[in-house]
Amino acid sequence: MSPTQTTLVQVLPLAKDLDENKVTPGVLGFVVFALIGAAVWMLMKSMNKHMRRVDFEEPAGTAPAAAAAPGGTADGTATAADARKAEAAAPAPSERKG
Repeated sequence: MSPTQTTLVQVLPLAKDLDENKVTPGVLGFVVFALIGAAVWMLMKSMNKHMRRVDFEEPAGTAPAAAAAPGGTADGTATAADARKAEAAAPAPSERKG
């Protein structure tokens, strides 16, 4: 008998003890899951590094766009009437070119 046959003869009785209706992902499933987890971890690390570089501070000399627009309120927000006017002025989807 060859070594492969000897190994099969020893392992096959062990396989009979396993439940044939039970499906498990095995080692390959674990490796794929671990790789996906590592990829997500690296992406999150990269995203955090990029987000730290973003400067959210607005320069002091610029005014908010809503306050500069006609009809805006003193605190820089547009009123509901302004929103309705902007909606009415926008072309309908059928009128848009493109």
